[in-house]
Amino acid sequence: MSGRLASLQANTRRHFLQNSGVGLGSIALSTMLAQDCPAVPAATDPLAERPSHFDARAKRVIYLHMTGSPPNLDLFDYKPELVKHTGEECPQSFLEGKRFAFTSGVPKLLGTPRKFSQHGEGGLWISDALPHLQTVADELCVIHSMNTDQFNHAPAELLLYTGSPRPGRPSLGSWATYGLGTENANLPGFVVLISSGVQPNGGKNSFGSGFLPSVFQGVQCRSKGDPVLFASDPEGMNRELRRMTLDTLKNLNELQMHEQGHPETATRIAQYELAYRMQESVPEVMDIAQEPKHILEAYGATPGGSSLANNCLLARRLVEAGVRYVQLFDWGWDFHGTGPGEDIRDGLTKKCATMDKPVTALIRDLRQRGLLDDTLIVWGGEFGRTPFREGRTSGGQILGRDHYPDCYTMWMAGGGVKGGYSYGETDEFGFGVTENKVHIHDLQATILHLLGFNHERLTFRFQGRDYRLTDVHGSVVADLLT
Repeated sequence: MSGRLASLQANTRRHFLQNSGVGLGSIALSTMLAQDCPAVPAATDPLAERPSHFDARAKRVIYLHMTGSPPNLDLFDYKPELVKHTGEECPQSFLEGKRFAFTSGVPKLLGTPRKFSQHGEGGLWISDALPHLQTVADELCVIHSMNTDQFNHAPAELLLYTGSPRPGRPSLGSWATYGLGTENANLPGFVVLISSGVQPNGGKNSFGSGFLPSVFQGVQCRSKGDPVLFASDPEGMNRELRRMTLDTLKNLNELQMHEQGHPETATRIAQYELAYRMQESVPEVMDIAQEPKHILEAYGATPGGSSLANNCLLARRLVEAGVRYVQLFDWGWDFHGTGPGEDIRDGLTKKCATMDKPVTALIRDLRQRGLLDDTLIVWGGEFGRTPFREGRTSGGQILGRDHYPDCYTMWMAGGGVKGGYSYGETDEFGFGVTENKVHIHDLQATILHLLGFNHERLTFRFQGRDYRLTDVHGSVVADLLT
């Protein structure tokens, strides 16, 4: 069978309409859209560096996700009035019409047992669980008025990263890489690092490419052992033989691409070539043993180990080498109080000790290297925690909190946001936002804006419509920007 006949057989009715006279309008429209949105991936090199819609404040992102969601009332959102009423029954007005993951009936209010103090010129309230972060308060842009629609982990995490609580949409890192490409052709544009031994709640959907070409999905690397699984040459194959194999595959794939015109074929070619280049470049950039002793000590990192501290140091090395978007997931922040490790007293102290020092070192290190001004750091979870005791554990000695979507705290640093700045307010008990509510879609729109994109114009056509990260919502929070 000829290539032409095979190509015709593979065509659908939609392909026929697009290639006929009826498709002339779509051809003209695609040309105009390409001019309107510079962030259209090149067919020959999907990861080629591309311009944004306008001048960007941030060139790259390090997103630190505390999987399970930290108790904001014990870290950043100080509520002395709630402390005064600890142990009292929660007012019914705060409970009406609300659903909670593990709490029913009338729960008891729980003020923080932590000690709070103000830090930096902005006077940010930070608890004693974060002694190191207190020292860089003037770098932090703290948002107290975050709000989400979901109160269970996986849907909330997917909403945060993909704009939808259901699987199938591209993640934030994929959108950023789709829009900007990569600064280093030998490294992925989007790298994922996971600590505490557990995958994110949304699984690989939290860093997947959804309906975008798969070259834009996050590449999960490991801080211990081979950085990338299956990237090493198999036994009996040297670099020259691998090169010959890839050249043959490339030729076959190019024939397929010319016959079928499927964009995923170009993606596959790019992925094979990137994997080949990664074999030499990734092990070098992932080798933190090259760092001087004082840097390792500042982060609390240990070469050959696997930890959030190692991953924070790796994040700095990766963005320094030209990786566009680095996503860190750290499990263990689900403080229900079902065991000693989930107590907001000693348990929170121990968990914060694994995060507080390396994250502070990351901020200082980027600042010292002149990278913080154009590197955006984002820190937070998928939702907040309740101002009352979690229902299942309310009768015990361990203090824990339930899931809470209505208000919580996140912070950003560098990359064009104000430092030493507190934005938004919650009521005296921490039940609701009283000023400057920031929805998840607003956060997404703001991050894309800092990267130089109008979130309404960074789109991808799929199943007959143009999709974007923020769906049909979202506004840039201009007050956060420098």
